[in-house]
Amino acid sequence: MSDPASGEAGTPGEADSNTDSSADASADASADASADANTLADAQAKIFACDDVDALKAVEREFVGKQGVVAQLLASISKLPPEQRRGVGQQANALKQGVQEAVQNRQQTLAEARVAADRQGEGFDASLPPPRPRRGSLHPLTQVTRELEDLFQSMGYTVLDGPEIETDYYNFEALNIHADHPARDSHDTFFCEGDGHLVMRTHTSPVQIRALETLKPPLRVVVPGKVFRHESTDASHDHTFHQMEGLVVDRDISVAHLVGAMKTLLRGIFDRDLEVRLRPGYFPFVEPGFELDARCPFCQEGCRVCKRTRWIELLPCGLVHPNVLRAGGLDPDEWGGFAFGLGLSRLVMLRHNIDDVRHLLGGDVRFLEQF
Repeated sequence: MSDPASGEAGTPGEADSNTDSSADASADASADASADANTLADAQAKIFACDDVDALKAVEREFVGKQGVVAQLLASISKLPPEQRRGVGQQANALKQGVQEAVQNRQQTLAEARVAADRQGEGFDASLPPPRPRRGSLHPLTQVTRELEDLFQSMGYTVLDGPEIETDYYNFEALNIHADHPARDSHDTFFCEGDGHLVMRTHTSPVQIRALETLKPPLRVVVPGKVFRHESTDASHDHTFHQMEGLVVDRDISVAHLVGAMKTLLRGIFDRDLEVRLRPGYFPFVEPGFELDARCPFCQEGCRVCKRTRWIELLPCGLVHPNVLRAGGLDPDEWGGFAFGLGLSRLVMLRHNIDDVRHLLGGDVRFLEQF
């Protein structure tokens, strides 16, 4: 029979000791939960008191930063008894999540307050539709080019394109401008690196030869595109500008055909018939060559556009030179033709009363938005 006063297992003294340990553990857990709740409440109060983003970030660093309360709490887990570690870890995660949610809510509240302050006094109406996004538009050069392409296609012309880097042969030699020809001086050419046989095309005329080589006459073609000249830039000159070349090849072509085609062209551009005149002009790839002038469509007695002369110089033109026909593989005794070159940049300037050609390729959106 056991002694009631002994300390063996199952005695009342041992039972009292176990009961005390359980009570202590429960008290510790309750104290930790209470401390965690107090810490979260303290953090939420500080977050709610923040009136700007900088103060909010400071409070966030205090609690969930690298040296914050949550980080210190997690660092202390390794020093705790194993049975307490899980509970403390859960408390730390709950504290971190609660602080982050409070910070996000306060950020949204501050942002809404800023928007409301910005809109104060503007008469903001939330029922109005949102502003429309800005829409682009075609460049004025593109607009004019497409209009002329449509016009020429209605007259039976084919629109062609050609390379902007040309060979010396197509840009000069085949157009009756030989290596020592003085006409080369007026072109101020950009030469590409290498042996000098590649150039940035100085006009769209090289496509004349390419068209004669690939298309069978009779033919009517126009060639819009960029051209390049090594020139000093000013209000009326630029190193890059746009042209449209025209070529008609058929039998029995005369100057009368040229004049008739140009009158039709001007009627399409200015929406009315204009008086034209031809002045002698020299261009190596046409013979005879002319400068075509049109009666000023903007005035009756003289203006700034026509320089008080009542005439506007529009384009060079002429009958295709026999040497150009030969370079294209045609017999000049059987075939003839006329050619013309229209300055698209200058035409845009005339239409919109632009006083500086550099505006067209300057890339200023404020200027381009006007068209």
